[in-house]
Amino acid sequence: MAENMTTSTAPAVIELRGVGKIFRTTSQSDRAVLEGVDLTLREGEIVAMLGKSGSGKSTLLRIMAGLVGADRGEVHFRGQRLAGTADGIAMVFQSFALFPWLTVQQNVELGLEAQGVPRAERERRAEAAIDMIGLAGFNSALPRELSGGMRQRVGIARALVTEPDLLLMDEAFSALDVLTGETLRDEMLALWASGRANIRSILIVSHNIEEAVMMADRIVILSSDPGRIRAEVPVALPRPRNRDSAQVRALVDEIYALMTAPAETRLPAPAREIGYRLPDADISQMEAILDLLCEAPFNCRADLPHLADEAGLTDDELLPACEALQLVQLVSIEAGDITATDAGRAYYAAEPQQRKAIFGRQLLANVALAAHVRRELVASEAGEIGEEQVLEELEQFLKPAEAERVLSVAIGWGRYGEIFEYSYNSGRLTLPEDEGAAGHGV
Repeated sequence: MAENMTTSTAPAVIELRGVGKIFRTTSQSDRAVLEGVDLTLREGEIVAMLGKSGSGKSTLLRIMAGLVGADRGEVHFRGQRLAGTADGIAMVFQSFALFPWLTVQQNVELGLEAQGVPRAERERRAEAAIDMIGLAGFNSALPRELSGGMRQRVGIARALVTEPDLLLMDEAFSALDVLTGETLRDEMLALWASGRANIRSILIVSHNIEEAVMMADRIVILSSDPGRIRAEVPVALPRPRNRDSAQVRALVDEIYALMTAPAETRLPAPAREIGYRLPDADISQMEAILDLLCEAPFNCRADLPHLADEAGLTDDELLPACEALQLVQLVSIEAGDITATDAGRAYYAAEPQQRKAIFGRQLLANVALAAHVRRELVASEAGEIGEEQVLEELEQFLKPAEAERVLSVAIGWGRYGEIFEYSYNSGRLTLPEDEGAAGHGV
């Protein structure tokens, strides 16, 4: 695909108008996963989609692929309303999704076979796709004989062989090591520029901000609960792009700022409701980031991309930990800069046992689920409750698997802050051993 073809007047490949998706909860009110999403992908452009876990990125991608239906709004592909899967849309998954008992050639031919393409034509086109993606000579290999990067190449070849108008890539490079992922990304861009794959448009769902800036002509950022498009950022830089250039670094900074800015619809206290999707962040990671932030050269204030480089963390690791630190108000984040609060500075200077006490106080003051569990324990006669009680309450807001994940995060934080204990054998939450069953308020 030749560069600089993307214009607002180019033909639309896929259009989403007012798309919404509803999660049916056990309570009387349903919860919107996606709401009012308007998005158009046009010929000649690569679009990247960013958003934290739970923002509905993968759900939106599956709606665009025709794998699930929208509850509200419409999706039009090539001017026709999308109803189910379409031959002109292909998808590459993070997990490779290969059939282990089939050879490379057979895996790549699958999409063509489903379309009823004759055998000789399938074989010819599959061989061409395998060669195009750099796997010539591996046609007869089984997936177990290939490296992770090679397996993902097979997944890409399987998508490209159908010559789709729209290629959807769901975290396609995130399961690979950094070097392999960058190599495959660069090769995909070279393939796109050459036009050999006959793809009209690509949508990339990613957690990696730099990857989005390096690849995309436009970056779409989703907010959460419900997922909405909160920002669109054009990337008017020619490819190939230099990751160390001032323009690329400025765009990375801009995206970090947008990703960490409070959403307008967010409640004043970010975790005021117990069904808030707590980020996947463990204490050791949060503590390491806060310690790094408060030491030289940062001295309690840093640019987030710089902090990420120093910490050696991916965006998928850094952003949830930073969100967690912000939730408990040990840091504040504004315009892509992270600053330790007074509580954060006190935490940094404290001894290990004092750190636990500070974290516990911040947790009770700022995270509704932790405070709710503590209140229930204090109110109970025996100073204990079963996790199933809390899960039942969470399932009024979240799907069962997400409710379990959120409770698991809260338990990890609560045990560290010593506001409650948890038995993995019995599934019981209890007050700390040195506290009675009553008389301990929050």
